[in-house]
Amino acid sequence: MIPISTLTQQTQALNLSGFQEALVFQSEGTSYQTLSFEERLYHLFEAEINQREDRRIKRMLSLAKLKDTTATLEQIQYHAKRNLDKSQVLSLANCDFINKAQNILLTGATGTGKSFLAQALARRAIALGYSAQYYRVSTLLQEIKMARLDGSYTKTLAKISKFKLLLLDDFGVTPLKATEARDLLEIVEDRTNTSSLIITSQLPIKDWHGYLHNA
Repeated sequence: MIPISTLTQQTQALNLSGFQEALVFQSEGTSYQTLSFEERLYHLFEAEINQREDRRIKRMLSLAKLKDTTATLEQIQYHAKRNLDKSQVLSLANCDFINKAQNILLTGATGTGKSFLAQALARRAIALGYSAQYYRVSTLLQEIKMARLDGSYTKTLAKISKFKLLLLDDFGVTPLKATEARDLLEIVEDRTNTSSLIITSQLPIKDWHGYLHNA
């Protein structure tokens, strides 16, 4: 019989840490001894796949820079005052709107949970394999301003465009300069029919055109 230490050395050489942990667990328990070779092998590979998926999600969440990485759709409360349509929210849970390059606009007063809902949708998207990035609009515009100054403007726009889902939080909070409006419109235009946006705002949508001051 091949010693377990030899097998764990092989899994380390192949960087199969999930497989290794499951292998040690199987060797120390008795419940797996009644399973067939194929069944035990299935559980070993399943452990490796699950661990790799967990690492992917953690990495993508880190890249997304969400303010609230714990936000989930399951936590949303559908109080009457919030005027949330549960069936509509749940219909977005499969993130098919990203496949269709559609956008989501969330408006309402401060404290109504716009940002939470947006980030919960982003977290679900990441779990389903989509890349996402969170920005407060003011932070995004500042990053673009700095990129213009250091000559990395084109590179910065290209980086932003790679994310399948872009969250723009707090649109319309502060006045926009003409250059900022153009930068914002360029980002939106760049994503048209290719990827998705979620925009949160205190401004009613009917006021957005006037806010941009750009015919």
